[in-house]
Amino acid sequence: MTATKERQPAPTPSAEELLKPPPPTWSERLRNNRWLSFYTSPLLIALFLVAWKIYVEVTDLSRFVLPPPEAVFTAFAEQITDPFVWRTHIWTTFYEVMMGLALAIVLGVGLGLMIGKSPLFDRIVRPFIVGTQVVPKVALVPLFILWLGFGPSSKVVIAALLAFFPLLINTSFGVRSVPGSMHDLMTTLKASRWTRFWKADLPYTMPFILAGMELAVVQATIGAIVGEYLGGDKGLGRYAVNLQNNLQVDKLFGAILIMALFGFTLYSIVTGARRLLIPWHESVQPRRRP
Repeated sequence: MTATKERQPAPTPSAEELLKPPPPTWSERLRNNRWLSFYTSPLLIALFLVAWKIYVEVTDLSRFVLPPPEAVFTAFAEQITDPFVWRTHIWTTFYEVMMGLALAIVLGVGLGLMIGKSPLFDRIVRPFIVGTQVVPKVALVPLFILWLGFGPSSKVVIAALLAFFPLLINTSFGVRSVPGSMHDLMTTLKASRWTRFWKADLPYTMPFILAGMELAVVQATIGAIVGEYLGGDKGLGRYAVNLQNNLQVDKLFGAILIMALFGFTLYSIVTGARRLLIPWHESVQPRRRP
C-alpha cells in the first residue's frame, strides 16, 4: 500500500489581502477611461460620414437635395475662413447668446435664491413663473420682434427667456439641498447672513447653478438662432435663411455645421468651468466602485 499524502491546509489570507478590492472588470476600466469620448466620437463621426456618402452614391440624389460630404466640407472651409461670416453672423449670435445668458443668470439665480430661502415667496411667484414658461416660446418671437425690432435686443430677450427657467429651478433646489446640520452650525457660530451665504449656501448651491448653466447655454443658443431665423437682419439664423433662399444647399449644411460647433464650444466652456470651480464635487470626479 502506498502511503497517502496528507492534504496541506490552504494558507490563510492576510487582512491586507481580504481588504484588497478585486481588480476592475473590463467594463469598469472602459467606463472610468477619461479619454473614451476622444476615441469613440471620431469613430462615430467617421461611420456617419461613410454611411452618408454611400447613401448619396447609391440613391443618386440631386445635390440640391442632399450634397455629398466632401461638397459640404468644401463649403464649410470656405465659410469658416470668411471674415464676413465671422464679423457679421457668428459675432452677432455670440453677442446675443452671451447677453441673454448673462441676463438669465442675474434673474434666474437671483429669483432662485429668493425662492429657495422663502417658502412664502415661492408660493407667490412660482405659479406665475411656471405659467409663463409653458407658453410656446416660438409664439412669442413675433411679439418681441414687434416690440424691440429686428436688431439684437429681441434675440437677447428670447435667449434669456429660454435660459431663465433651468437656472431658476436648479438654484432653488440647490438652496434647499443645504443640510440642516450646516444651518445649525452657522447658528451656533452666530454667523452673519453673508457668512451663511458664503460658507453654507453657495458651496452647496454652486453645483446646481453650474448644472443649470450647462442647459441654459444650450437653450440660449437655440433661442438666439430661432429668433434670427424668424425675424433677424444678421446672425447664424438669418445666414441660414439667406442660403436657403439662394438654394445654396451645400453652404446651408455648412452653416448648420457652424451652428453645431458654435453650440458645442459654448457648452464645453461651461462644462470646463464647472470642473474648475467645483473640483471637489462628486459630479466632476470619476466614479469608483464602492
